[in-house]
Amino acid sequence: MKCECFAPIARPDAHLLIVGSMPSVKSLADAQYYAHPRNAFWPIMFDILGETPTSDYDAKKAMLVRHGIALWDVVAACEREGSLDSNMKDIVYNDFAGLFAMCPGIQTVLCNGGAAHTMFAKSGFGAGKTVVRMPSTSPAYTMKYEEKREAWRQAVARALGIEE
Repeated sequence: MKCECFAPIARPDAHLLIVGSMPSVKSLADAQYYAHPRNAFWPIMFDILGETPTSDYDAKKAMLVRHGIALWDVVAACEREGSLDSNMKDIVYNDFAGLFAMCPGIQTVLCNGGAAHTMFAKSGFGAGKTVVRMPSTSPAYTMKYEEKREAWRQAVARALGIEE
């Protein structure tokens, strides 16, 4: 199946970029980042940013940009059966040079999981940036929610200069 990622969620004043690998089948079907109900990404973001949870996707996107966070995927397009990153073939990377030119304040890239981290490193666009591998928010990654949330809280606070 041919998969194509979504446009980035970003404003020129972003300071932090969070990258995934490629949206899941559920996310692609719903045309929303992290749409799987068991993915911890949005609950973690609500928790660490002190925001009231909502299912409104536009409100979720607005929350990120309000806090100086951009969101995108490493892979622009690929062939993939199912949602597993290991099934991706014929990978085409996104244009991070263009994103970084649009958002010159981004100095930190948080990679949501090992596959996103490995692929971002292969893309070659991380030069001069702090690139951090984060625990995957996917339900397939079995770390406890509280541990994932704490790792993300610390990394986001460092990247945005928020006192812990």
